Amino acid sequence: MSTSAERRTVQLRVVGYADPVAQHLVERVQQEYVLRYGGRDAAVVDPAEFSAPLGLFLVAEVSDAAAGCGGWRAHEEGVAELKRMYVEPGFRRRGIAALLLGELERTAAEAGHRRLLLNSGERQPEALALYASRGYTPVAGYGVYAGSPGAVFLGKDLPAALNEIEEDDAWAS
Repeated sequence: MSTSAERRTVQLRVVGYADPVAQHLVERVQQEYVLRYGGRDAAVVDPAEFSAPLGLFLVAEVSDAAAGCGGWRAHEEGVAELKRMYVEPGFRRRGIAALLLGELERTAAEAGHRRLLLNSGERQPEALALYASRGYTPVAGYGVYAGSPGAVFLGKDLPAALNEIEEDDAWAS
């Protein structure tokens, strides 16, 4: 999948979670957590969870440069969890996060999931604004951060039919 973002092509590639580019971006998001929260994300992630049929991991590249990433993994029957959504600082505010999110929503729905969940934090206002703009609403906490102050848990119902996902939504910023 490609689109034009400031006259550059954004390529979304499905990769394994252990892919070197994916791991570089995952480390960058972990460093972002250290800056914003004082520590790395303590949620346990098994790379196999992001491989079909359990999940998917995407890397966004602009002119062959790693620009961002994100994935989903099966959470429970019919529900997937978004993880490791990240865009490098030099590529922010270009619609890449919305592009990644749109493709993650589409592929999760295509895989049979009817709901997406995510855990973010109050120190990520940019992410929270993106999720709110895409229809995510508060849900009950889960996992390692269920009772943590400042943790934000959001969810969104996915359309029952793939043709209900409007292609234009994926390009919004």
